[in-house]
Amino acid sequence: MHEKTVHVLWGCFLLWNLHIASSQTIHPGIKARATQRALDYGVQAGMEIIEQMVKERKIPDLKGNESLEFLKIDYVNYNFSNIKINAFSFPNTSLAFVPGVGIKVLTNHGTTNISTDWEVKSPLFQDTGGADLFLSGVYFTGVLILARNDFGQPTVKLQDCYAQVSHAQVSFSGELKVLYNSFAEPMEKPILRNLNEILCPIITSEVEALNANLSVLEVLTKIDNYTRLDYSLISSPEITENYLDLNLKGVFYPLENLTDPPFSPVPIVLPERSDSMLYIGLSKYFFKSASFAYFTAGAFNVTLSTKEISSHLIPNSQGLGSMLSRLAEIYILSQPLMVRIMATEPPVISLLPGNFTLDIPASIIILTQAENSTAETIVSMDFVASTSVGLVILGQRLICSLSLNRWSMNHLSASPLTFQIISRFRLSLPESSRGSIEVLRFENILSSIIHFGVLPLANAKLQQGFPLPHPHKISFVNSDVEVLEDLLLISTNLKYETSLKQPPSFPGWADLNLISRQLSGKPAP
Repeated sequence: MHEKTVHVLWGCFLLWNLHIASSQTIHPGIKARATQRALDYGVQAGMEIIEQMVKERKIPDLKGNESLEFLKIDYVNYNFSNIKINAFSFPNTSLAFVPGVGIKVLTNHGTTNISTDWEVKSPLFQDTGGADLFLSGVYFTGVLILARNDFGQPTVKLQDCYAQVSHAQVSFSGELKVLYNSFAEPMEKPILRNLNEILCPIITSEVEALNANLSVLEVLTKIDNYTRLDYSLISSPEITENYLDLNLKGVFYPLENLTDPPFSPVPIVLPERSDSMLYIGLSKYFFKSASFAYFTAGAFNVTLSTKEISSHLIPNSQGLGSMLSRLAEIYILSQPLMVRIMATEPPVISLLPGNFTLDIPASIIILTQAENSTAETIVSMDFVASTSVGLVILGQRLICSLSLNRWSMNHLSASPLTFQIISRFRLSLPESSRGSIEVLRFENILSSIIHFGVLPLANAKLQQGFPLPHPHKISFVNSDVEVLEDLLLISTNLKYETSLKQPPSFPGWADLNLISRQLSGKPAP
């Protein structure tokens, strides 16, 4: 009986731990998926990257000594220096996903033309000159292991590297080229042996340089004067037979506060598609965190001065402009007029198939402030503005725009004025005034203020867009945006642009140079 009780308790303990583990699972705000089409294009783009890399890469000298028995020479010390790759061809190159591991790289039947300076020393003679080296039968295979470090930055390392050159042909130049070419063939074997010994170390060094570059990648970036966006990886890449998934945190923070929002993300399930190279899923959590962060930072509070009212409202709404001007003249005796609009809660995000809406609970206050006095409220009202969100990809940024659908009035209060709700609102002025004026219905006033005053200001800000992560010189082309249930799906192809002068939008990824270079700095916190 005692043993049975122990087993039951032990089973309950295991179930509890499984429950705790599942409840602590962190889901991404952004999921990016690279398909086999991206890898196939990566082969093409990779050749351009390698071509640029090998032109700038300093290749170590090849040194050694050999005996030349056919010339009765005990030894010849040789040194090939200033090695430059002039041309290469890797016609049979492929990239393939290795489920749960990484990406396999395979190239076969490659050829390379190399020019070099040479120097030989022996007991009988020594000389220097130039030579051309033609390599054929170049074979390489290895697996790139993708992971994340403790800072949420991607890491890459090379595993199972194997590289071999099958044939080497040396052609000397110079006055004595006939003599040297006569014993070039015996030297080709040691050249191949030395070359094959250093190929994997060279390739591994390049991968390590890329990894060092990734370690200083900025994954927490400032978007504007209100927010930061966290693009860090929350887990190592998920690799299947057909695609690679990157799970990014994808959360906005107020600029000076990195506390997570008071709600949690849910799993992102991307559609099973493979027509595009890259799919990026932006979850409802991503947009909710943006809404909460901007609200917390006070970004939704707008105050329009008399000057701004004149420039934004009066030219676009003659009736509203004349009403506000008349109100200022009669009631407030030409004192400065201000319209203050404040979000009372974070805007509510709704993502439904084909429909992205933003409901903004807010308060509007019309007030005036005489010189050297406190502000006096003329009228205030709470309302909810429902807007449609338009989306487009420009460059490497997601651009949003708002348009007003409708608004609803929840509460109206006025002091010292009173509004009487009949077929239209009527404004009653104090007895000391010079009379009264009839004004537009307040709904129309509010609609005009939002439509002609607030939305243009908001859309001007939104035109800056949200940067999408991408490596240096990689552009998005043929992009499409689709609104699904609680998910915004971006489908796009990629293009590597060697002549791209303007840096990409996202400052962290823009600094990611795929060519080896010395870097300094610390990982982003």
